[in-house]
Amino acid sequence: MSRFDRLSSQLQAALAERRLLKVIAGLTNFEASSVQRISRAAGLGGADLIDVACDPELVRLAAAESGLPICVSAVDPELFPAAVAAGAALVEIGNYDAFYPLGRIFDAPEVLAITRRTRELLPEVVLSVTVPHVLPLDQQEQLAIDLIQAGADIIQTEGGTSAKPFSAGSLGLIEKAAPTLAASHAISSALRAADLANPVLCASGLSAVTAPMAIASGAAGVGVGSAVNRLQDELAMLAVVRGLRESLPRMVAVAP
Repeated sequence: MSRFDRLSSQLQAALAERRLLKVIAGLTNFEASSVQRISRAAGLGGADLIDVACDPELVRLAAAESGLPICVSAVDPELFPAAVAAGAALVEIGNYDAFYPLGRIFDAPEVLAITRRTRELLPEVVLSVTVPHVLPLDQQEQLAIDLIQAGADIIQTEGGTSAKPFSAGSLGLIEKAAPTLAASHAISSALRAADLANPVLCASGLSAVTAPMAIASGAAGVGVGSAVNRLQDELAMLAVVRGLRESLPRMVAVAP
């Protein structure tokens, strides 16, 4: 039995059809009222998954408000089991955007060590791992392969914090997403070349303009955080989530 078989049929279909939409509340966002608003908007807006900080109470809150499967994010493997016991369907190592302004950098050996420990603690739970965007693309490709061999099920990209958009409007949104789109294309191509069918999620710096580009780059889905969680108004959040949902093309499922 594949670990993916433990996911809901809706999540499995979203991955197979390359249209998964994950709304990210934030790895360091432990504010219950914020997670509550984001969760409601994600559920009503048509998201497939919501990603919250690794806290059992937030897992229960997000599930109740959204009606969606919950993914929890952390960089400490020891936090994951309690969140899974509270109902989290997936666990995610990263992403690391919140740590870069603090000067905290995650290198390949550390990410691999966290992955191996997480897999030891949770041998049956679907595990997504973010590849640090600070690595050169060829090293990101190799790390993605190594992570899957270490037990990762899903690879996630990032890069929004390194982008320096200088244009307004749609062009600026594309500039913002360029690093994570490049990583998605490079990693998905490397996995195919290695005969690995694991899905790639493209995250960090995306918008309704660039989400379809992520799918075209080879991703099976997108993770969107700041475009939603930086907003204070729940109706505005809902509008953004719906716009993201509508932006993702429906693809024909491809057999692995």
